[in-house]
Amino acid sequence: MNTPIEHQELRIKLACAFRWAARLNMHESIANHFSVAASSDGREFLINPYGKHFSQIKASDLLLVNADDPGSLDRPDAPDITAWALHSALHCNQPQARCILHTHSKYATVLACLADSRLPPIEQNSMRFFERVAIDEGFDGMGLGDEAERVSHLLSDKPILLMGNHGVLVAAPTIAQAFDDLYYFERACETYITALSTGLALRVASDDIARKTARQWLDYPGFADKHFSALMGILDAEEAGYRE
Repeated sequence: MNTPIEHQELRIKLACAFRWAARLNMHESIANHFSVAASSDGREFLINPYGKHFSQIKASDLLLVNADDPGSLDRPDAPDITAWALHSALHCNQPQARCILHTHSKYATVLACLADSRLPPIEQNSMRFFERVAIDEGFDGMGLGDEAERVSHLLSDKPILLMGNHGVLVAAPTIAQAFDDLYYFERACETYITALSTGLALRVASDDIARKTARQWLDYPGFADKHFSALMGILDAEEAGYRE
């Protein structure tokens, strides 16, 4: 396949993210979608084709599409229509968000179904996201047209958009950072939902401690890159076909 060399590394890394989302059960059937910007303005991006299971995605499967070209939906391997609409709007309106991961992962989606969808700082993973989560409380159907445009403006400077009645969306400057945030947000939600299920009082940290811990996470040197490198190493040993 004649893939521009500057896109090949993005393809391989995004394919790794898909495979690991499947391994960690953060996928849903043939739904959900990941993308990464392939141009400086974000209007060209790589995204998964409709109907391809996350566990089978290879680097060469990813589609290079343009947010300004609805013809992207006319190709035989077109992306899901909601995926193209939502990611086009996000990449256009949030160009700093180079990688965008959207899933209906179990525990983040449970949190998105609660009347109060805030994630309290009860342990250090949840403190990582203290004051770093935008909550969408205006769900208005599938992510098409006006709904995609509305959602795209909610993220602001935060890495997590918890989509009420829907799921979660993560945005980051790199694939490694986005996947690391997705992984740890899901873990934090799992801990919180499990703690709620005990019916016992929660040990909630103060705002000052939560902010301090969030800063420590942000200052942790190279954590996301090392995490993602380890994930790629496992795939290279066990299912290297994701690179094809």
